[in-house]
Amino acid sequence: MADWHTTVTPPALARLLAAARLPEPATARRPAYRVLAGQIRLLVTEGRLPVGARLPAERELASALELSRTTVATAYETLRADGYLLSRRGAGSWTALPEGAPPPSDALHPVPPDEQGRTLDLGVAALPAPQPFLGEAAARAVEQLSCYAAGHGHYPTGVPVLREAVARRYTERGLPTTPDQILVTTGAMGGLHLIQRALIGRGDRVAVEAPSYAHTLQALRITGARLVPVPYGYRPEPEWDLTEWRRVLRGAAPKVSYVIPDFHNPTGALIGEEQRRELLAAARAAGSVVLVDETTAELGWGVPESVPMPRPMAALDRAAQVVTVGSAGKLLWGGLRIGWVRAAPALVRRLASDRVYSDVGTPVLDQLIAADLMGEPLPAVRAHQLDRLRATAHAFAAALPEHLPGWTFAQPPGGLSLWVSTGGLSGAALAQAGERGGVRIAAGNRFGSDGAFEHHIRIPFTVPAPAVPAAVRRLAATAARAAAGGRFGPADGAPPLAV
Repeated sequence: MADWHTTVTPPALARLLAAARLPEPATARRPAYRVLAGQIRLLVTEGRLPVGARLPAERELASALELSRTTVATAYETLRADGYLLSRRGAGSWTALPEGAPPPSDALHPVPPDEQGRTLDLGVAALPAPQPFLGEAAARAVEQLSCYAAGHGHYPTGVPVLREAVARRYTERGLPTTPDQILVTTGAMGGLHLIQRALIGRGDRVAVEAPSYAHTLQALRITGARLVPVPYGYRPEPEWDLTEWRRVLRGAAPKVSYVIPDFHNPTGALIGEEQRRELLAAARAAGSVVLVDETTAELGWGVPESVPMPRPMAALDRAAQVVTVGSAGKLLWGGLRIGWVRAAPALVRRLASDRVYSDVGTPVLDQLIAADLMGEPLPAVRAHQLDRLRATAHAFAAALPEHLPGWTFAQPPGGLSLWVSTGGLSGAALAQAGERGGVRIAAGNRFGSDGAFEHHIRIPFTVPAPAVPAAVRRLAATAARAAAGGRFGPADGAPPLAV
């Protein structure tokens, strides 16, 4: 197997090592072999040195770096012990990732390590792929690919087999749907961008929940929409404040109302069917299109199987005023970049015509993998992912009160995160302290349309359950550092935080 791996020459590795800067505490008063091992580990975890790359022999690298062979040999042995290097006599050594290690980080949003070289990413609410299901589906999809490869590969509406699978899933959830009502998009955000361009002009008002999904809020701002926040009600669980919604719909007459009724991001709230009907009636009277985000609709890990889920909002719509966006990314895997729009066939055709001037279509292989997973494997895949989410959610619910007793939250019935009140500590200050301590934190003000929620953070259920206690201890240490620095928000009487 090692013969297939890319070989990194000594000069090439020396150049990479020169750019691999470890934090000062990680290099101060440490043996040279530990610094070298830490640099190679950093290159692997950041993706700058591919997993499976064959490293130079110890003597060759020692010569290129002007180090002793003993230093390089000890560094390699340290990496082998930590699982970052595999070796075989006569075949050499090549890079690896230990089981449970985080994958290579992204250059746009790197997670800096702490002084021990550890990282904890609490910024992204997305699950790892369900294995072995993804690998098996990918193998079957590759076998089907030849049927599509004879053509140009452009499917602006999506490959038929996936449109059929998505339509079938909506029908199973209580919303009869045909494939001509489905447009496959490159992720849910791709669908939201298409809808925004088609329905929302610069200066148009858009009613949004407060809090709401940070990326959509920013995308709406970029399009020039005027956001009208509608606060959530708490009685005691999060739910729509319908009195406030009626006031906003009557007074602001928003062109579009954007809602996440199924395991809301970030609160995890599930909106009941009666509230859905009432919001639809108020929106219909105001002439507002209801844009429903269902990207987390399959993640009801806290809903007993005996309890029926509310039907999709479009099932309660007789006036074709609901446009729905869904995604395979939250349940299956975000790396597939598969989303969809469910709408009237005329709007689907319009959106498909518009998209040819941007991305033409979604990658065919990704669509075939998603279609396979949404077929026979779906119940097992869903059970696998919900078990993981449930275990992590319960672990956080137990660990947070123990280590951060001043923080409060409502345990949601599903979704990907906890919406946590930090007891007056600024979420932005926590995020800043986390950057220095190897913890990436999503500050609450990202989820408000007007800088609100300064004293909140979103904690995603993406840490494996056994690792949650250690993660919460690091979060508590980060909170202590932020508090010691006096970085509190305006509500505490301190000067506003400059971020």
